[in-house]
Amino acid sequence: MDATERVSPEGSVPVDAGPEGSVPADARPAGSVPFDAPPAGAGRRGGRAVGLALACHPGPALAVTALACALALGSGLGGPRSALVTAAVLTGQLSVGWCNDAYDARRDARAGRRGKPAADGTVGAGAVWGAAAVALAACVPLSLACGVLAGTVHLAAVAAAWLYNLRLKATALSWLPYVAGFGALPAAVALSLPGGPAPRWWTVAAGALLGFAAHLADTLPDIAADRAAGIRGLPHRLGDTGTRLLLPLPLLGATAVLALGPPGPVDAGGAAALVLAGAGAFAGPALGRRWRKAALAGAVAVAAVDLALLLVRGVAAA
Repeated sequence: MDATERVSPEGSVPVDAGPEGSVPADARPAGSVPFDAPPAGAGRRGGRAVGLALACHPGPALAVTALACALALGSGLGGPRSALVTAAVLTGQLSVGWCNDAYDARRDARAGRRGKPAADGTVGAGAVWGAAAVALAACVPLSLACGVLAGTVHLAAVAAAWLYNLRLKATALSWLPYVAGFGALPAAVALSLPGGPAPRWWTVAAGALLGFAAHLADTLPDIAADRAAGIRGLPHRLGDTGTRLLLPLPLLGATAVLALGPPGPVDAGGAAALVLAGAGAFAGPALGRRWRKAALAGAVAVAAVDLALLLVRGVAAA
């Protein structure tokens, strides 16, 4: 997600920048690309196309889309209806990813961040904004086609993610869009079922806890760099140590809710899930100093355990 520069409240242009946000050449971080530099991919259609594909944050976008597809198929929606839910989630995720890269283009360029196509000139920020708008426009009818209530819930989650990109990422409420978005996913799938049954409370609670954990794990490797860029989200305020100590709690909490939430005694599957989730929840942060993405990998492992448990428990009230 994503030099001691002061930034504007919007987090886009330094408040002490010169005309049109220019930065003196000797003040730019080594390896950074001037914002007004010609696109590196100019004249290369393939380069711009690849840059646009990479700018959507394909890893997280595909992961969330795959999660929605698995929930839809596991809930018994059937092929065509599951495909509709998957398409709605995919377009929403694409819009969020492109919005994030386009909005952060200047800040990423000043920081010399690699792997950011809108910042290094591979594709223009205007083109990325355009792709985000098209994806968002497609997301609206696709979401509402799943049902008015289901579509409204999903669109509210997409709106929260856009709000994160444009405002909340640099505030103490940076966690809120993640909680809302992940909690809304099983709710939207349940409401897409025939008759629109209410989601089970433990599925929504588990999703919200996983969203909180995802925010901590995804931000953890970049806390120092983000702080230097003026970002002050919740993980940045907690610091590296505080975030590592907090991360296992929502991960274990999500699994515990799924294992203990349904009525009746805890079965063998729930007990096994708690053991596996505990291993992943603590191993990730512990290995984080040796492997930059260890905390995120641990969170993904716990999410996989939770998904299996969720598919067994079901997403909608009987």
